Amino acid sequence: MLQGKTYSKEEKSGWEAAGEGITRKITGHNTQMMMVKVKFEKGAIGHVHDHFHTQSSYVASGKFKITIDGKFEILEAGDTFFVQPNLKHGAECMEAGVLIDVFAPVREDFI
Repeated sequence: MLQGKTYSKEEKSGWEAAGEGITRKITGHNTQMMMVKVKFEKGAIGHVHDHFHTQSSYVASGKFKITIDGKFEILEAGDTFFVQPNLKHGAECMEAGVLIDVFAPVREDFI
């Protein structure tokens, strides 16, 4: 979805590669915030990384081992996690699923 659009229709937006077994779709953004849908195949790994953005994520489906600042939790559909800026974090997909990530400010590197 392009900046300034109000609605994002699932069937009208495409997925882009974001790593082995991982695809993502930007569902909306402006300069202050961005929402991204991230689809993981079982076994896919979102490698440990950090960024200056605040991140809040919702597990829409699947099962994930989420590591934040060296500690991990197993999260399933309906669970959430929050990442403060500059904390190292990553995800390992235990059952295929989807995360909904919200970033503030916008992830310019995704556009």
